[in-house]
Amino acid sequence: MADPAIWKQVPFHFWTVAAFVFGCIVGSFLNVCIHRLPRGESLVRPASHCPHCGYSIPWHLNIPLGTWLWLRGRCAHCKAPISARYFWVELLTGTAFAACWMRFGHVSPALPLVYCLLISGLIAASFIDFEHLIIPDQITFGGMAAGLLCSFLAPGTHLNFPQFSRLVSRGAGLVDSFLGMAVGAGVVYAILRLGKLLFGRQKMELPPASRICFTENSVKLPAEEIPYEDLFYRKADAIALQARRAELIDRCYADAAVRLTAESLNIGGDSYDPEGIKWLEVETDRIILPREAMGPADVTFMAAIGAFLGWPAVFFSLTISSVIGSMVGGTLIVLNKKDWSSRIPYGPYIAVGAVIWIFGGYQWLGLILPPH
Repeated sequence: MADPAIWKQVPFHFWTVAAFVFGCIVGSFLNVCIHRLPRGESLVRPASHCPHCGYSIPWHLNIPLGTWLWLRGRCAHCKAPISARYFWVELLTGTAFAACWMRFGHVSPALPLVYCLLISGLIAASFIDFEHLIIPDQITFGGMAAGLLCSFLAPGTHLNFPQFSRLVSRGAGLVDSFLGMAVGAGVVYAILRLGKLLFGRQKMELPPASRICFTENSVKLPAEEIPYEDLFYRKADAIALQARRAELIDRCYADAAVRLTAESLNIGGDSYDPEGIKWLEVETDRIILPREAMGPADVTFMAAIGAFLGWPAVFFSLTISSVIGSMVGGTLIVLNKKDWSSRIPYGPYIAVGAVIWIFGGYQWLGLILPPH
């Protein structure tokens, strides 16, 4: 099946069209993943249904691209609006699959298949990260396993940069994949820890007399709820504020400093074990939160990319993602949308960097590093 001569018996662009159609079908499945994975729901049951009324969608109303256009973005049963994200994910995935075939189909049928698999994961991860600010473990750890397997079966996926190319066996491809995974995880983890040291605190100005609730699992701000696991990454991480009023179940404080870490809670001059505090509500105008330069999920996300593409792609993707992030952030600030820039997760920037590498970014390094 991997013999290019077999595939060449059919016109090349027949496979381009087939790749687009297949990509749209995969995009439909990615929409299911994007909706269900963050909610912990099964990808298999129940069958596709309207998220508003629960109407089970029959096959003839579940055709990628066409159904959304035909129904004008509304449920056929309750007429509730269906997000345009469903259409754009299908179109994006179909276009990406066709582009992979056009770029690599003449080399080997295996290369576009591997890159399509990776890009599918990048698309799902990016849209989930945009909406929920998380990247599910099913994508990151599953991506690492898939990257190792694909690198063993098709080691050429790492060798589109001639400066690093050599005659590669499957065993060598597996070694390259392990190296890429280790470098990807290691570099991003180092950036995460360094970012904690340099930019580990975020000061938030709140509306006057804002009420903040500390529950057993999260802190509830006026505009969002943040799990403690997203805040307390190391022992030194702390939430700090000056409370006009702080209320526990059995006592109250006025004009008291509050400091919460994973191991201690200090209110005024009193100390408590956070495990024994079920509820705390404070009234304040500002709060200082621990802040991540990157999220822990970015570590495993980059490890998965390294497993598929090798260690040079890790450094390239990080460099390009920082450039793109700076451009987007600067543009939003110019447009007076500074708050928006802080809400955009970093995962999609990394994904764009990886896609640029796949479609020729490695050639940019060839202008810097001389061939052997």
